[in-house]
Amino acid sequence: MLDIVRSPPLDKDRDIQFKLNRLNALRFNPGLPTPNWKVEAAELAELSFLEGGFLEPARKAVAARAALAPTDPKQFVGWFEELKESGPGQNDPLFPWLAEECSMDQMKWFLTQEVAGEAGFEDLTALTQLKLPVQPKLELARNYWDEMGRGNPKAMHGPLLAALSEHLGLNPRPDTTVTEALTLANTMAGLAANRRYAYHSVGALGVIEMTAPARSAATSAGLKRLGVKAGNRHYFALHAVLDVKHSMAWNAEAIKPLIQQNPEYATAIAEGALMRLVCGARCFERYRAEFRLQ
Repeated sequence: MLDIVRSPPLDKDRDIQFKLNRLNALRFNPGLPTPNWKVEAAELAELSFLEGGFLEPARKAVAARAALAPTDPKQFVGWFEELKESGPGQNDPLFPWLAEECSMDQMKWFLTQEVAGEAGFEDLTALTQLKLPVQPKLELARNYWDEMGRGNPKAMHGPLLAALSEHLGLNPRPDTTVTEALTLANTMAGLAANRRYAYHSVGALGVIEMTAPARSAATSAGLKRLGVKAGNRHYFALHAVLDVKHSMAWNAEAIKPLIQQNPEYATAIAEGALMRLVCGARCFERYRAEFRLQ
């Protein structure tokens, strides 16, 4: 039986997600000093309280399942890897449908939502690695370097996705993005930006690496079926293969050493992973509703 999270629509929270978009713009976008810095600092503080009120209920919603995660490092990695089969949103029927049946217009709508909900894996990794112990820090650095194309601008993952978006003529904007996709992006940004959620972010990013390959392969197959050339769908073809290696290294070199250092980190890593999976499951459910799939 598929583990699909059934939940009420999140449209009532849409205003909160737009405000969190504003928070992320204030704290992440490069800028210059202005005379209004005190006003901006006050706004940041206010929005940070709003973010805490958004993230804590999401954390508490998965806390019971996360509490079942083992605190032994080896056993925890086994529990974590099993999420690939039993975690929320896994084996969702949306992806075989994308691979085998959807139209080009439907694929474009799906990708528009995905691009709009992309928080930037490389930036999230850079934020998460701050002050981590040496071994996890090095693993996140290696992952970051791959995301950055190992110094080759044409191989950077973010621009590869942007190039596909441009090729297909997508126009991702917050006002045309479903609330669930905005929620996913804001959850990932919130975990990475706040050091109290540093280990949650390790779990959330790690579970992306672990669960993305199958979805990426299905999306790449759908794009190929619809006539998109290999060079233009390279982002998804790449992640279908590369993230398998990334996941193995992340689990062995980041997650396991952290729990060896402090078993209490296991619960935080588990909560972060489940928070990300729940966000993804809600996105898939909303997308299927848009396409009128069962």
